[in-house]
Amino acid sequence: MEVRGTTILAVRAKDEVAMGGDGQVTMGQAIVLKHKAKKVRRLYQGKVLAGFAGATADAFTLFEKFEGKLEEFNGNILRASVELAKEWRMDKYLRRLEAMLIVADKEHILVLSGTGDVIEPDDGVVAIGSGGAYALAAARALLRNTDLKASEIVKDSLNIAAEICVYTNQNIVLEVL
Repeated sequence: MEVRGTTILAVRAKDEVAMGGDGQVTMGQAIVLKHKAKKVRRLYQGKVLAGFAGATADAFTLFEKFEGKLEEFNGNILRASVELAKEWRMDKYLRRLEAMLIVADKEHILVLSGTGDVIEPDDGVVAIGSGGAYALAAARALLRNTDLKASEIVKDSLNIAAEICVYTNQNIVLEVL
């Protein structure tokens, strides 16, 4: 059975960058294995946020690799992201990892994938995972039509996604820069 169920959202607004994720891990279409998984964390002396969607062990491997790249490039997430993406795509072992990452610092929000993608959204809003499309739509609407801070947009959008997506719950982990 496939283990899945994640929604990760990052938003930049009002001089704040926020990233949040729900806590649900689901096996197949009917069994919730965990309600309070922590899929968002701080890296590089608390200056970088990172969240994952996909296989947990694969994501932790990528977190370690990414943190190593951050150390190597003195916290420069653009350079660390490009170097990780190159290694992820080229390395026989890493190429098989099934996960995606969102990483952010005060200036950049990036999506990283095993196909070599390093994408920075135009509007400072990005989401991944099962409920990602729902959270992204809610966040864009809130960003365009309210004066909420990034942290409030992330929290509200993840709650909206949890109301719609069966693979997303309301046990939210929120980190803010």
